[in-house]
Amino acid sequence: MTLKEIAQEAGVSISTVSRVINQNNSRAASKEVQDRIWEIVRRTNYTPNSIARNLKSGNTPSGQASSHSIACLFAREPDAITDPFFSQLARSIEKEAFKQNYILKYSFTAIDIQHPSTFHLIADNHVDGVAILGRCNKQLLSFLKKHFNYVIYTGLNSLNAKYDQVLCESTLASEHVIEYLIGLGHTKIAYVGETQNEERYVGYCSTLRKHNIPIQNEFISNVMICSEGGYQGTKALLNRTREATAVFAPNDLTAIGVMRAIQEEGLRIPEDISVISIDDIDMAQYLSPMLTTVHVPLEEMGKMAAKTLIDRIQGGHHLPMKISMPFYLAVRESCGPPRKTTI
Repeated sequence: MTLKEIAQEAGVSISTVSRVINQNNSRAASKEVQDRIWEIVRRTNYTPNSIARNLKSGNTPSGQASSHSIACLFAREPDAITDPFFSQLARSIEKEAFKQNYILKYSFTAIDIQHPSTFHLIADNHVDGVAILGRCNKQLLSFLKKHFNYVIYTGLNSLNAKYDQVLCESTLASEHVIEYLIGLGHTKIAYVGETQNEERYVGYCSTLRKHNIPIQNEFISNVMICSEGGYQGTKALLNRTREATAVFAPNDLTAIGVMRAIQEEGLRIPEDISVISIDDIDMAQYLSPMLTTVHVPLEEMGKMAAKTLIDRIQGGHHLPMKISMPFYLAVRESCGPPRKTTI
């Protein structure tokens, strides 16, 4: 595959393709065009000439045989590939890897390895390293340890393993969220999302305790972190009680379901109940009302994950590193002071 052939298939000029894949320029083309170009690159296993020359000559930075390729594992959930949070993270990893003459050879999910044919394809299709997107269980970690020499993890929950990690620490982010709500005057704060092994729930609980605010079971809906989980969890919450004046959702997709359920019940956001979350995906600012959420630097996390993984592959470092990325609260329209009367 050549730049010319990619350009022909994508329906753009060669110079546009070159700017997108070689300069990592976010303004080189529209998001739709960039996504189309990267899909062709990934599908055809396109490699820049410098990689081809190195593979042909056997010259690699580490002095060992290298495929100059990596993989991405969407570990969090079966539909994580379509989740805007993880898809943007993977796209950033792919772009930065390509700048360093590596390609993203394939992506797979935790569900994929349960199918024998896919399992063998992954095991036999050699790549130099893998980036884990979202936390994974011990079984999946054992698989990774067996089949991949170099692994990096990136996400919001820390991983209990001796791998390089690039994190935006969700415990701190959730503490920041609850502090903000308390600062607005809220003391009846609900949580809609997963509670087991979830650092965002830990931050929710610890901050309430810090301010001597009781943790009420009726304010907690333990549901999957997704839009449907947010919707069903909020429906159940509002059937139990209408005392809560604010809802904290662990991510924006869950918050979207939360907002839909609240509005279907005839309640107003934020006049009757405030909604807040973590991620700041693109659609957060296009909701009505616009969602107040913690901004997670996905572009920078992906870049750092790719750089760290490739540095590890090339022997640049050997001890596990944990890199913490900053965050900030994007204050918009979905939060306000608590209502003065009970609904």
